[in-house]
Formats: sequence, C-alpha cells, structure tokens
Amino acid sequence: MGVAEIAFYIFAICAVTGGLFTVLSKNPVHSVLWLILAFLSSAGLFVLLGAEFVAMLLVIVYVGAVAVLFMFVVMMIDVDFAELRGQMAKYMPIAGLIGVVLLLELAMVFGVWEVSEGAEAARAAIAPDAGQVHNTAALGQLVYDQYIYLFQAAGLILLVAMIGAIVLTLRHRTGVKRQNVMAQMHRDPAKTMEVVDVKPGQGL
Repeated sequence: MGVAEIAFYIFAICAVTGGLFTVLSKNPVHSVLWLILAFLSSAGLFVLLGAEFVAMLLVIVYVGAVAVLFMFVVMMIDVDFAELRGQMAKYMPIAGLIGVVLLLELAMVFGVWEVSEGAEAARAAIAPDAGQVHNTAALGQLVYDQYIYLFQAAGLILLVAMIGAIVLTLRHRTGVKRQNVMAQMHRDPAKTMEVVDVKPGQGL
C-alpha cells in the first residue's frame, strides 16, 4: 500500500467521521468544528484526484467563509438549544421516513450504475489532455475561453438575484434617521449655516 492509498483512507475516514459527528454532536459549536474537518478532508480527497482548483475552492469558500460564518452565528446569537432539541423529538418520525426514502433512492441509483461507452470521448471532446495541461489551467481555458459568454450570463443572473433579494427584504422603518447625500450636496449654505456673535463672558 502506497502513500496515496494511505492518505485516501485517512481523508475518507476523517470525512465520514466529521459528517457523522456534525449531525450527532449536541453542542452546535462542536458540530461546526466537525463540519470544518469534513470539508478539509474532502479537499484532501480532491487533491488526490488531481482537482486542486476544486480543493482550494472548498477550503476558501466553505471553510474560510461558510463554516466561519456558522461559527459566528452560533456563538453570537443567544439560542436556547435545549428547547430546540426538545422540539426535535416531534419531527423524528418524519425525518426517519425521509432518511429511509433517500437511502432507498441511493441504493437504486448505485444498483443500476453503468459507465457510458461514450463518456470518455465526450469528456475528451471539450477538455484538453490532462497530461499536457494542468488541471487549473485547463479549467480556466474551458470557462474563460469556450464558455465565457455563458459564464458572464451566469454572473449577471446571480447579480440580478442578489439585487432582487436586497430589494425584497429592504424595509424602511419609521423614526430612523437616514443620510440623504444628494440633499446634503445641494443644500444652500445661507439656509443651513448661522453665524452667532457670542459676547465675551456669555454663553450660547
């Protein structure tokens, strides 16, 4: 057994263990830490597969942003987790039924799994040779060269979705003072400023 096989088993065991304890851990902070372990182990598996770019994305986006955000939210928001766990017992039958259905679907998928004969040819038609071009460089050529317009269109769709979410959730509360920049820029100094002649020994 080589180094790659040993690393694979270590990362695989850590990923499965991290995912299991993320669900089973009673402390939410510990759950987030186990989730970070699962993400890092998955990134290691991607490195072993030769997908370094996806591994770095997993570390930067999920570990560096999402998991840290979860940690701050869990630690800063005062949530009564004991009460939440007490209410969770009501939904256990439905959760168990959903879990059984998902397991059956996965068993059906893996039971009839077959590799298509034209899969390798279809992959080689759009992707460069892995032996000649690095994985990250090949992905960059594919996204920013052949599919640049679709990539930009996807970015515009996400931008519109973000603006729509901001507009839908924006609420103007009464009694809150807001800054009006245009009104401040176009104000008349003669109407907004007053020179007061303060006599010596007197106050305002």
